[in-house]
Amino acid sequence: MNAAPPAIAKREAQAAHAARAKQSPRRGRMQVSDLIRRRIRVIPDFPRKGILFQDITPLLQDADGFRQVTDAMAETFAPLRCDCIAAIEARGFLLGGVLAHRLSLPLALLRKAGKLPWETRRQEYQLEYGSETLEMHTDAIASGARVLLLDDLLATGGTMEAAVKLVNESGGMPVGIGFVVELVGLGGRERLQQALPDSTSDITSFYQVAEAS
Repeated sequence: MNAAPPAIAKREAQAAHAARAKQSPRRGRMQVSDLIRRRIRVIPDFPRKGILFQDITPLLQDADGFRQVTDAMAETFAPLRCDCIAAIEARGFLLGGVLAHRLSLPLALLRKAGKLPWETRRQEYQLEYGSETLEMHTDAIASGARVLLLDDLLATGGTMEAAVKLVNESGGMPVGIGFVVELVGLGGRERLQQALPDSTSDITSFYQVAEAS
């Protein structure tokens, strides 16, 4: 039997996940949030003193738990009808690869300076503990593409803001941003809302935690 053309496969995958997303979405989101809470390991003073690092590796080591989280993400974002996923180095790649497969979408990689081999666009940004540069291949995102951006954690929002700028410079349209964990109270969500060109763009985190906890 012949495989379906990529465009048809993409529409079928997104439609299937969107249909499942309509089934008790609030209950499902709460269950996933509790699962993430139980699988996050908080490490004090890493990578700098005063930082409470939210370690997702216990979640990655739980095969069923990671599947539940990525299933929830796929079902949440399928209704956005994206054309491409843009994932941020490094843990964002884990999420981006899974969702690109689930939704039959191409994957664009956003990496630190000097890590990509071809022509790039670059954007410098500030972190909680220094500065960094994010790069993306110039052909990674087609002009007019509807883009979902992914990373594991939202803190002050500097990294994702740089990613949004790179997508905009490519001619893409950020229609959604997703995180596993959000540190509430650091202003990251508000920063991204100002950076997004369209106020209807979706910002979703699946577990929210107070920064000091």
